Amino acid sequence: MRILSGIQPSGSMHIGNYLGAVRQWVTSQNPEAFYCIVDLHALTLQIEPDKLREQTIDYLASLLAAGLDPDVCTLFIQSQVPYHAQMNWLLECVATYGELSRMTQFKEKASRQEGYRVGLLTYPVLMAGDILLYSAEQVPVGQDQRQHLELTREIAERFNNRYGEVFTVPEGVQPVASARVMDLQDPSRKMSKSLASPMGLIYLFDDASQIEKKIKKAVTDTDNEVRFDWDKKPGLSNLLEMFASFSGETPPQVAERYSRYGDLKKDLSELVISSLAPIQQRYRELRADEGALRALAAQGAEKASEVAGPLYRRAAVAMGL
Repeated sequence: MRILSGIQPSGSMHIGNYLGAVRQWVTSQNPEAFYCIVDLHALTLQIEPDKLREQTIDYLASLLAAGLDPDVCTLFIQSQVPYHAQMNWLLECVATYGELSRMTQFKEKASRQEGYRVGLLTYPVLMAGDILLYSAEQVPVGQDQRQHLELTREIAERFNNRYGEVFTVPEGVQPVASARVMDLQDPSRKMSKSLASPMGLIYLFDDASQIEKKIKKAVTDTDNEVRFDWDKKPGLSNLLEMFASFSGETPPQVAERYSRYGDLKKDLSELVISSLAPIQQRYRELRADEGALRALAAQGAEKASEVAGPLYRRAAVAMGL
């Protein structure tokens, strides 16, 4: 089954990214799995060029350190496969302004920006091209991206009806069950690079003292009763779910062992630190040889192009080019 997933290299990778997506990529990787660092999407943000290049390589090293194997799956940087940008234009000539302007994420992000970039409006079309270029049959998609997946399906069906059968219409599938990692300072919202306070998230490469400090200061409540209850105890439940995701237990099982918040936070800190240590060590080894990383990226781009190129040419010819 052909699968495609991507991650945007904005900011530093945090444990929400790792537990919510990357760890699932590692366990499900296979020769039909395509994973990409979507640096073209990052251009909708205000990022300095040198910083974007650095973060893109950082993310490549991070994904490799987390366990993705380029001999098993196809791992590549989006901008190194030119068919993504080319397909984007074809599909922009199929999508409509009305569809794009109704996207919930566009409306939310545009409301926080003055003079937002046109790419913020059109990036769901780029995302559609990412998926359709690889004839992905299934797309793991969370609730926040489901609207974009539905747009992808609509564009594919419209194209096929208008120009002939070219695209596989993908199905959205619920991602493998993963931790619901929320902001440590505001457990009502997801751990996010764009919205969180510095103390609200744990980066994949935080050192032990930083991890201990952030977990120690994580918001809980005042009754000091350890139980898993998202409605009444969201801060504590967030810590229990984080603990369970690393230990392989269920949150209620973790809760049964503790009667004090301080003990739970202390053990959670130790667990997170020990779980991330091998990834951090492997990352440092990989990042020390940027030439080798760029060579791996080039190999991944070549593998991806072998699939994306023929599909792009079929679509271009179908449209009259």
